[in-house]
Amino acid sequence: MNLMYTGFPGFITSQLIREQLKKQQQDEIYVLVLSTEIEKAQAEKEAIIQEYPTVSIRIIEGDITLPSLGLEEDMVKKLQQKIHVFWHLAAIYNLAVPKEIAWKVNVHGTNHVNEFVKEINQLERYMYFSTAYVAGTRTGNLLETELIRPESFKNYYEETKFEAELLVEDLKQELPITIIRPGIVRGNSTTGATIKFDGPYFLFNMIDRLKKLPFIPYIGRTSATLNTVPVDYIFEAVTYLSTLPEAVGKTVHLTDPNPHPIQEILRAVTLQITGKTPKGHLPLGVTRVFMKNKTLQRKLGVEYESLDYFTWDASFDTSVISELLKDSSIQCADFIDTLPAMAGYYEEHKNRKEYHIQIN
Repeated sequence: MNLMYTGFPGFITSQLIREQLKKQQQDEIYVLVLSTEIEKAQAEKEAIIQEYPTVSIRIIEGDITLPSLGLEEDMVKKLQQKIHVFWHLAAIYNLAVPKEIAWKVNVHGTNHVNEFVKEINQLERYMYFSTAYVAGTRTGNLLETELIRPESFKNYYEETKFEAELLVEDLKQELPITIIRPGIVRGNSTTGATIKFDGPYFLFNMIDRLKKLPFIPYIGRTSATLNTVPVDYIFEAVTYLSTLPEAVGKTVHLTDPNPHPIQEILRAVTLQITGKTPKGHLPLGVTRVFMKNKTLQRKLGVEYESLDYFTWDASFDTSVISELLKDSSIQCADFIDTLPAMAGYYEEHKNRKEYHIQIN
């Protein structure tokens, strides 16, 4: 099959390509790359070819925020004649993203991708990466079969991914689509490898930078869970789903079916990094007041917006994905079990600036 991807040379897209090469599911690979990312994309392409010398990867300079993905008409027609599976991963993932940028990339960009994909002649699958957090501020048990507009969203990332998923959902009667809703992505379950210390790594940053204090407190009093998934689970699951006929027309939660309470995660991470358990509780309201200070956010390496997930009382149902994966050996590794690998990788790379989110 000939495959095309947006989101290259991003970590998830790059590693997903490797996973599929491992499974030998492709003939030619086309990657849509922004002009500003061409040099990085070329380096990543060469790295992949070193691992898989027979692979054919073609870098296509383009932009999902432009009609026809910013491509000349001849190139558009050529690609639409060749592609069998289209993977749309490009998006702005930052929780603090401004509204205008989020809408331009996540919503308008997805609309342009949809229009491109609709004209692919031999399309066997359109794999679209959404997020489990399209649920916004809804609470309770959230189903894979639902796409309900919440009363509000915690940030523009959630809002624009919801709007984008609506656009893809509308095409399910027309195209062979599978919608993927990942939870918060963490490093590889075996090696701990990642390229970005966000999500659960905000806790690592905070605890590492406070570890000289006499003790580190729990934050608030909540029974909320934190749903994180190792990136290798995502690669394996979506690669499997992309060729599974039963996955056509489905939306799936790639989330942890057995997530840990956030207080348990805070305890485990604190113990892993400092050798001591947390003591006492710092009220969430007090934490929010302090964390509005940008200087403190930068000092602790924590985005203010991440606090919204500390008390969000919701769970993700995984009935659909469990049924689809039942004949495979693919499972989501437990957070606590993979913590030593995560912490080891974090410790090795925590002083490298490129791993950390720039807090503006």
